[in-house]
Parts: sequence; structure tokens; C-alpha cells
Amino acid sequence: MDLYLVAVALLVVGVVGSVAPLVPGVPLSLSGVYLYWWSTDFGAPGLAFVATATVVGAAAFAADYFGGAAAARAGGASRLSAVVAAVVGVVALLVTGPVGMLVGVTGAVFAVEAVRTRNARQGLRSGVYAAVGMLASAVVQFLVTAAVLVGFLAVTLL
Repeated sequence: MDLYLVAVALLVVGVVGSVAPLVPGVPLSLSGVYLYWWSTDFGAPGLAFVATATVVGAAAFAADYFGGAAAARAGGASRLSAVVAAVVGVVALLVTGPVGMLVGVTGAVFAVEAVRTRNARQGLRSGVYAAVGMLASAVVQFLVTAAVLVGFLAVTLL
């Protein structure tokens, strides 16, 4: 039972971490699932749940890291914008936190695209797409970690 409580704690921290800066929410949630699965000699919560949580978690984890860049590309941004935005985003996150990261990435994509295309409107469009992508990936992270927590509780307690 002790490892069950540790697993649930990891899942709860994963949900909180999905919206907290620099806390890997999905990996923490999956660690809770794997810990409990291992502690039951791979009996509970069952292979189907573990596999599903892993696939969905991996997709959400990838979306978190590539969501802003993919959205910016969908908005017409170049690969150069994505690279510059990634560098600016990491620095801004470390210096100013998540809000600074969002502003930094949006501003970097806008600036690079406005200069590259000589069109401020295109730069703004690409910057807005990047911001929306980053916010959407945060929502996805939260929903996935919350769903894994609820699903884990459902399959282990019912």
C-alpha cells in the first residue's frame, strides 16, 4: 500500500507539474503508473492501461516540446524562426519564467518573420500561431496528466 500512495503522489505532482514551469508533468505521471505496475509484479493496473497511458503521455510530451514550433510553422514561419524561438524560449523561461517564455517566443517568431518576409502582418500571424500552439500544448499536458490520474484511480480502486 505504501508504494500505491507514492504512485498516487507522483501522479498528483504530475498534474501540478503540467502547469508549473520546469516540472516534467507527464514523466512524473508515467513514473507513478510504472512504479505501481512494477510493485504489483506487472499485474495492476494492467498492460492495456499502461500501454495507453504511455502512448498518450509520449504524444503529449512531444506536443509540449514541439507544439509552439509546429504551430508557428502552420502559421507560415520558417525553420529559422523555430530555431530562434527555441533558443529565446529556453533563455526566457530560465530568466523570466513561463510568461516570459511565451512573450519571448511570440516576439522572436514575429521579429524573424517580419524581417524575413518584409511583412509585419505575416510576422504577427506567425507569432500568434506560436503563442496559441504553446498555450494549447500546456492545456493538453494538463488534460493528459489529469486523465492518467483519474484513469489510474479508476482501474486500481474499482
